[in-house]
Amino acid sequence: MKRRHFIGASATALATGAVAAPALAQTQPEVKWRLTSSFPRSLDTIFGTAQTFAKYVAEATDGRFQIQTFPAGELVPGLQALDAVSTGSVECAQTATYFYTGKDTALAFGTGVPFGFNSRQQHSWWFFGGGEQIINGVLAKYNVTGMPLGNSGCQMGGFFRKELNDVADLKGLKFRIGGIGGQVLAKLGVVPQQIAPSDVYPALERGSIDAAEFVGPYDDEKLGLVKVAKYYYYPGWWEGGAMLHLVINNAQWNALPKHYQAIVRNAAEAANNWMLAKYDSVNPPALRRLVQQGVELKPFPASIMEAGYKASFELYNELAATNPAFKQALDSMLAIRADQLVWWQIAEYAYDSYNIRSRGRG
Repeated sequence: MKRRHFIGASATALATGAVAAPALAQTQPEVKWRLTSSFPRSLDTIFGTAQTFAKYVAEATDGRFQIQTFPAGELVPGLQALDAVSTGSVECAQTATYFYTGKDTALAFGTGVPFGFNSRQQHSWWFFGGGEQIINGVLAKYNVTGMPLGNSGCQMGGFFRKELNDVADLKGLKFRIGGIGGQVLAKLGVVPQQIAPSDVYPALERGSIDAAEFVGPYDDEKLGLVKVAKYYYYPGWWEGGAMLHLVINNAQWNALPKHYQAIVRNAAEAANNWMLAKYDSVNPPALRRLVQQGVELKPFPASIMEAGYKASFELYNELAATNPAFKQALDSMLAIRADQLVWWQIAEYAYDSYNIRSRGRG
């Protein structure tokens, strides 16, 4: 009797296993995606964020969801990443939405605009201030959806061959900068230049440009600009907290099981935090090294900051008058920013300012 019971129980277990294994496979399908980045492999923090994201997705699915990452130029040029995802040539991309203001100026707000948010405020606006709905509303026209995938924090203002004392020093200045920031500076007499990272050093060395901004000390050090430009200005008021995005083809996104979508979202958020933490770790020692190499750190003169602020909002009002999506994003940013800055002054700014003043007291 016991033997018959054991045989029957074993048969039931085998039958259950035969059903469970295929069911598990159906809920954990094998998926292979390609991610094209707008950034070169040499930017190991930015491109490393895409690699970190792909690793998190693979780990969370026991390797059943694989995302192969490609730096700019291997599959498509960096500034064509959104187009490649839109057409379905690749499943997803790591990029900055402000690269595509030629398609819709509202996309500038996805990354950040001059005198906009810092990194934490940008993050808050995306999730709780309507940013996600506004930017994805625009991206939907191109058959993609986006989510945060990294932030540089506040960037530097760049390397300059000559010292800046007043707004007049910007007249005719050939400056490697693009996007909304370039449009603002053009109002102040700057001649914006779009130059690939690999070409910045020789252009500055030859004098075909007078200044160049890139990211921050860690990445700027790699370009070697300290050898050909003495003055290093701060802050990069056109990028107070530049947010990057993972953009995904809508058909590919909708084809994913819901739990895979949740894994992608959480992996992107974890990688987003990884990038900001990494920059906060590597920028301070890089800045010290640059100073040791002879760079002169300079704050932008107050007159330039004031002129930049005024020109920024002149441009915003012009763009808002012709683009309802831009106006919606601007109104949303200004409302959230007004509240955020009051809170920041009371808490974060007061706390940080005291610690800065007390630095070195031990």
